Amino acid sequence: MSTLRVGLRCDAGPRRGVGHLVRCLALAEEFLARGAHVAVFGTVERVDWATAELAARGIPLHPGPESPAGLVEAARRHGLDVLVLDSYDLDPAGAGALRAAGVFTVALIDGDSRGQDADLYLDQNFGARLPELAGRLLAGSDYALLRDSVVTARPPTPRPAETVSRPRVLAFFGGTDALGAAPLLTRVLVATGHPMDLTVVVGRPEIEAELEDITPGRGQVIRTVPPTGSLPSLITGADLVVSAAGTSTWELCCLGAPAALVCVVDNQRESYARVVQHGLAAGLGELPELAEGGLAGRTARASAARTVYGLLSSPQRRAALAARAWSAVDGKGRARVVDAVFEALRPAALRA
Repeated sequence: MSTLRVGLRCDAGPRRGVGHLVRCLALAEEFLARGAHVAVFGTVERVDWATAELAARGIPLHPGPESPAGLVEAARRHGLDVLVLDSYDLDPAGAGALRAAGVFTVALIDGDSRGQDADLYLDQNFGARLPELAGRLLAGSDYALLRDSVVTARPPTPRPAETVSRPRVLAFFGGTDALGAAPLLTRVLVATGHPMDLTVVVGRPEIEAELEDITPGRGQVIRTVPPTGSLPSLITGADLVVSAAGTSTWELCCLGAPAALVCVVDNQRESYARVVQHGLAAGLGELPELAEGGLAGRTARASAARTVYGLLSSPQRRAALAARAWSAVDGKGRARVVDAVFEALRPAALRA
C-alpha cells in the first residue's frame, strides 16, 4: 500500500482559540509515527508557538478551504486519502461532499454532529453518547487526543497527597484566553486569602495589563508566562491547576493534575457538568456568571473562592481529584482513533 496521505482541516487564533489545532496535532503525531504523510489545512493567526509546533514536526500548513467544493478540490490537489474536519464554522455539507469524492472523512465533534455525513465521528468528551451515530462514532475519553509532550509526561501512578504550606498554582485558559478569563480567575484565587505561588499563562498581550493591576495578598506571589509548548511540565509541577473546561481537560486528566475548571463557553457545558459530577475535577461555575455585576456575581465568585480554598488547604482533596482524573484518561486515545481509521480503510485497500 502506498503512503497514506492525511489532511487535517482546523483553524487557530485569538477568536477560535487553539483547541482544534492542539487535538489535530495529536492525531498528526500518531499518523506520522505510522508512516503517513500529514498536512494541516487552515489558518493559524497570532499563535506563534502553535506555528512552531507544526514546523518542528515538518507538517506543512496550507490555506483552509471553507466550502464543500473547496474541500474536495484541495483533497484532490494534494492526493488526500483521509481528511479530518475539526471546526464549528465549516459548512456541514463538506463531509458528505468529501465522502462522495472518495475521501475518507473523520469529523471531530463536541456533542453535536451539525448534520455532517462523515465516515467516522469522534467525540472525545467524557461520557459522550450520540445514539443516532451508532456504528460510526468513537465516543468518550478513551479516545482523548493527546500530544507526545503530554503522553510522555504522564506519571506512572497517581500523585500522592502532599502537604505544602504555599501550594504552587497554575492558571491557564486556552491557548489565547479568547474571553479574558485569566484576570477574573486570578482575582478569585487572590480572594481565597490562602498563600500560593501562582503562575498565570497570559494568552494575549492585552491581558497582561489587567493582571498587573491585581495586588496579591500576604504569602501570595503572582508571576505571568507567555503561552508555551512546555505546558505539560508546568502542569505536573503544580499542586493545583485552574483552567477552562475545554480540550486541556483531557491533558489535565492524563497527567493526573488536581484541577478546578471553569465553563467558559456554551459548548463546554455538558462535558464540564459530567466531569465535575464524576469527581474528575472541581467545578468553579460558568464564566458569564462569575463575571456578572451585583449580588449574583459576588455570590458566584465567593462560592468559587471557597471551592479553591478547600482544595488549597486539603492535600487529601487534591489527591482524590488527581487519582480519579488519572484513571479516566490513559493517553492511548489517539492510537485507538488511528487504529479505527486504518481498520475502516483496510477493506478498500484489499479491493484495490
